Formats: sequence, C-alpha cells, structure tokens
Amino acid sequence: MTAPLIEAQSLRMEYRVGRGQVLRALDGVSLAVRPGEVLGLVGESGCGKSTLGRCLLRLARPTAGRVVFDGTDITALPERTLRPLRQGMQMVFQDSYASLNPRRRIGDLIAEPLRVHRDGQGRRRTAADIAARLAELMDLVGLPQAALARYPHEFSGGQRQRINIARALALSPRLVVADEPVSALDVSIQAQIVNLFMDLRDRLGLTYVFVAHDLAVVRQISTRVAVMYLGAIVELGDADTVLHRPAHPYTAALIAAVPEPVVLPDGDRAPPLRGDVPSPIAPPPGCRFHTRCPSAQDRCRTDPPALRDPGDGRQVACHFPLTGG
Repeated sequence: MTAPLIEAQSLRMEYRVGRGQVLRALDGVSLAVRPGEVLGLVGESGCGKSTLGRCLLRLARPTAGRVVFDGTDITALPERTLRPLRQGMQMVFQDSYASLNPRRRIGDLIAEPLRVHRDGQGRRRTAADIAARLAELMDLVGLPQAALARYPHEFSGGQRQRINIARALALSPRLVVADEPVSALDVSIQAQIVNLFMDLRDRLGLTYVFVAHDLAVVRQISTRVAVMYLGAIVELGDADTVLHRPAHPYTAALIAAVPEPVVLPDGDRAPPLRGDVPSPIAPPPGCRFHTRCPSAQDRCRTDPPALRDPGDGRQVACHFPLTGG
C-alpha cells in the first residue's frame, strides 16, 4: 500500500480560555491521506475541521500528537527547516477577498511565493522564469493573462478564488488543503470551482484535504470522507460508503438535512439533528454525541466509543452503528 503523503497521529489542539478553562478544538485526531486522494472533512461549524487543516500544514502547532508530511515529522520543526517543505503543501482559504492584499496587483500576489522560495536547484528565479510561470498558472485556472495587471476588487468572488488557487499552485505543491473554498460563492459558481479542483487534481496529480459543510460538494469531489464532531472523528471511510450508507447517527443526521435524505438499512429515514452542539470547553462524558443521538443508550452516556471497523472497511466511533456492525 502506498505510504501516506500527510498523516495526523493523535492530534490535540487546546486553547486556554477564561479562568483556567481549556477549549479542546482537536481531541486525539488520527488520519492518513495517500497521494492522489481527496479527503473530505465534514461536520457542523466549530467541530474542528479548519483547525485540523491548519495543523496539517503547521500553520498552527498542535498541543500534542504528530504531523508527518511525506515521511518527515514536521510537528516541531523550526521554521528554517520547515520552510523548504512548505513548497509541497499549500492552502486555499474560504474568504477569497480577505486572502488577497487589495493594494497589490494580481501578478505580484501570485508571484510572491516564486520570489520568496528558490527553485528545485536552489537558485532564485529570474524575471523571465516568473513571467512564464504566471502565464502557465493563468491558463491552469482559466483566467486571461490580462488579469495579472488588475487588482482584487476588480474581480468576482469566483474569479478571486481562481486567483487564490493559482497562488497556491505557484510552487507546484503535492498537497492542497482547501478550507471551505466554495461556501461563500453562488451555487452555479460553486460547481465551476469544484470542477476546477477536480480538473487540477487529474492534470497535476494533486492530493486534497477538502474542508466543507455542504455534503453535495463533498460527495462530488471526495474519494474518502472524515466526519468530525466536537474535535474528534466519528466516521472515516470511502466516500460512497459513508455518504450513501452512513454508520454513525451523526453522519446520518447530517445527510438527512440535505434535500434528498438518506434511507437507512431498515428502510426508515434518518431523523434530523436535535438540540445544540455542546460546548467544547465541557464536552459530554461518554460518547460526545449522546446528548443529541436518538439511539443513545446507558452505555453511551459513560463509555467513550473508539474508532473501529464495523466490518466494511470504514472506521466508526459508535457503540451501536447503524449498519449493525
């Protein structure tokens, strides 16, 4: 089996809040993403998806655990040592406008990483090298070269996201973490950007961690899906299996919120989510989802379930998975 390109091992991310209180944004998250995969990270707002994406790229340093990129433990690497590895992993942010300096032309924004980082032979890129690469990037993301001379406010939201994608691709990364990259766009524009991500994956052999709350988007682009709740993964597996035959009640409830709700193995439809998400400062004991789960039993209130395989190759953190595993 191919070695993972990026791997999280028992990641914890804690923030001190208030008087001695601790907010656990990530609570023992482990996963691996292999070259060419698209891992969709889904869950309600505040579940830890974006925090996990930032930890994977070492934009945030986890409180505990390890992040391994292409065989190298980057968890505690000093910035000087980490810097060359950053060329291989990039991020596309949710807010396409806030990600771009409004006072700089598009060409300067995209060229910045090309000027900061040296090429594969350790040399600084010439002006001609940068100009040629900018032309390639404009072609890749479907924008005219004339766009390089303009400013961010002159573009639509979808066009600005194309610009952000071009900047992320400037150094030919292997891994791209996309943090809700289409959530602020109109539905028709969302489809165009998702199609662009898929085309770039095929053309460039990219690996994605795709953070989203829209299951229709996740279903379209992902090869595997990780479902997060209160800082932990509750279901992880092949996208088709997880999104069409969910095993965790939380996954089923998320799918029930879309226009075509999932049909469970017994023929019933999954009930919608009830109640509010508990505070990550004081998560419930036992299964963290039991306060909202229609199937919770006494064991769920005291015994935290571990991720395990119910018999079909996925991992589920549930004592009573819907598949009966």
